[in-house]
Amino acid sequence: MDFSQVIKDALRLELIRFEIALRKSVENDNRWISAIINHVLSAEGKRIRPMLVFLTAKSCGGVTPATYYGAVTIELLHTASLIHDDILDESSIRRGQPSVNAVFGNHQAVLSGDYLLSTALRESVKTGNLEIVDIISHLGQNLTEGELSQFAIANEAIIDEDEYFNVIDKKTASLLAACAKVGALTSGADRDTVNNFERFGRILGITFQLKDDIFDYYSQDVGKPTGSDIKEGKITLPLIFALQNAPRSDADEMLEIIRSRTYSDANVATLLQFAKTHGGIDYTNQKIDALLAEADSILESLSLNEDYRPLLQLLFKYLKERSY
Repeated sequence: MDFSQVIKDALRLELIRFEIALRKSVENDNRWISAIINHVLSAEGKRIRPMLVFLTAKSCGGVTPATYYGAVTIELLHTASLIHDDILDESSIRRGQPSVNAVFGNHQAVLSGDYLLSTALRESVKTGNLEIVDIISHLGQNLTEGELSQFAIANEAIIDEDEYFNVIDKKTASLLAACAKVGALTSGADRDTVNNFERFGRILGITFQLKDDIFDYYSQDVGKPTGSDIKEGKITLPLIFALQNAPRSDADEMLEIIRSRTYSDANVATLLQFAKTHGGIDYTNQKIDALLAEADSILESLSLNEDYRPLLQLLFKYLKERSY
């Protein structure tokens, strides 16, 4: 079953209106900015973030105009962060097409990312809710802090599970936590429900990143080359677990590759196989299962519109079972 399509079908009207609102937010008479923005929007993502905003709002009471502004705000901020990430990582591909920096160069990519950040802040003000403006401001800080921490960890070859989870909490989980919280707030949910949905979204974000990390260990069309994380010095959970649990002599040999940063194709293949052989993939899948069990428990504890509870459950089934 295509879980994501089932959810999109249930939110068809909201997602159509979202796309209209998203494009309206970036309308501009400047032909250079418009060219870049059109390129960015032509590579439509999975729309996980707006789907979570709308599902949360509909589960708690209903979608409001503020819900659309909130969903657009988060998507703009997320898109800006991807543009900046691609510059830092020197990535040439994003969502299966040439990245902004590959097409327009770093200077224009930086400025277009800044433009989207500014636009996101303007959209957040339209919600009429200062708490949402605060959420977005903190989200921007978290994304930057996560990127800086990831760079430092890669540069210093730090192999630590707690540090890894701190990075993905800032870089990925904070986004989905914000989505769920904004959806609940704009629907008029009570404080306990808002807080529970924030935790629910955070769990989904961590799960999403863990699944994404697993994809890097297999040859699939996932919009980036296999092994790209390792080539960028990003040591993710499967490899962290293997390095901490394999025989010391084997682990030391892998650590030498990492610390010397000799990421040839052969060495990357060796590291990928090492993580698989020593249980890194299995361990990461176990983490995903435990997190999704917690997410399910949160949903069971909440009083929600029963028409949308199954769709929220379907969302985390999709995150667990997606193949790209």
